[in-house]
Amino acid sequence: MAKKNKTSDDYQQLSLLATENDGNPEAVDDDALGLVDSKIHSTTVAEEHSYRYFYPEQVPKYEEHLTPLNQQQIYVTPARSLNHSSILNTWKYANNNYHVEMEKTQKNIPSFGRAKEIAAESKFEFFVISQKELKLPKWIRLGKWMSKAEVTVEPLPKPKITEGIFICTHPLNPLDVMFTNQVISYDVVNMPPVSLIQNVKIRGQYYQFEGIQNLKIPVRIEYRFRR
Repeated sequence: MAKKNKTSDDYQQLSLLATENDGNPEAVDDDALGLVDSKIHSTTVAEEHSYRYFYPEQVPKYEEHLTPLNQQQIYVTPARSLNHSSILNTWKYANNNYHVEMEKTQKNIPSFGRAKEIAAESKFEFFVISQKELKLPKWIRLGKWMSKAEVTVEPLPKPKITEGIFICTHPLNPLDVMFTNQVISYDVVNMPPVSLIQNVKIRGQYYQFEGIQNLKIPVRIEYRFRR
């Protein structure tokens, strides 16, 4: 896609290549991309919610962290698998020779058991919508184990805005579209604690791209935090 002026949206198609095992195939963290609490992207948050240098507790603060992205008109879609495989990994900290004595682990990180993980070389796709061109990192870390993944950016053609009934095959967060569009039907992607939707039939404005027939993304989409 040709670069546009700063008053136009910049659309980027991104893919993730997992280089280490990870947990969730559809989780893309805005913070992993360096978009949250960033001076570069003008998304800094209040000091009590900042964790650029230290994160004292594992409690999500979605509204505090994502509201600045709404203000800068930056949105990252959930990811979908282009190809992936899973492996089962059985482990116990006590069996590791390099294990050192530590306090009880935090609530969301088990100390023994069996985990189903996304295998290395798995690949996922997601989209970033922004008013400005964003420079994203080539390498990021995702998931509980902070697994390494490579980010490949592919600019999209200049979009055309159309209004009507359309089907978005890409997974969406239902909360982010249901108040600004008429959602007619969808398939549920079961993903506790919050499921996604895909193959969504929607009435509203959408972006379409020349030469990419099946890619249609809602125009009116932003992070929402309450029903």
